[in-house]
Amino acid sequence: MDKYENLRILEDLRSKGAISEEEFQREKSKILNSPYQEQRSNSLGMEENSYLTLMHLSQFAGFIVVGLGFILPIVMWLVNADKSEAVNRHGKNIANFMLSMFIYITVSLILCLLLIGIPMLIALGIIEVVFIIIAAIKANGGEYWKYPLSIQFFT
Repeated sequence: MDKYENLRILEDLRSKGAISEEEFQREKSKILNSPYQEQRSNSLGMEENSYLTLMHLSQFAGFIVVGLGFILPIVMWLVNADKSEAVNRHGKNIANFMLSMFIYITVSLILCLLLIGIPMLIALGIIEVVFIIIAAIKANGGEYWKYPLSIQFFT
């Protein structure tokens, strides 16, 4: 939606009495004075935020096909890393998270011999799902969210 469409909606709200003249002028000023930036498209022809969201959510493909949850986000990152700084930054973030989780899961599997690894695996599974969902929601909103517990392999 461009700024002119936003202004038309704002005018419509004012004419219907949903907002006051003061609110109209304030919001109009925000729209006109803010640097307007259209959503950039990548080579797939979708909005950048949607692409970033799919990059994060593609990690769930590993729950369906073993290994796909690792390969898919990496391929999505590498294909468009040179076209968008945001894709490159999110891709590095995802790769760091996946490698960190791999290390944590490997250690937990070894600790399963002592039985302490079983609750660790359960906790890691919950953490992974929750963190991926949070990162995807933030990416869809145009925000960058660094995964907690990530070891920084790529900076």
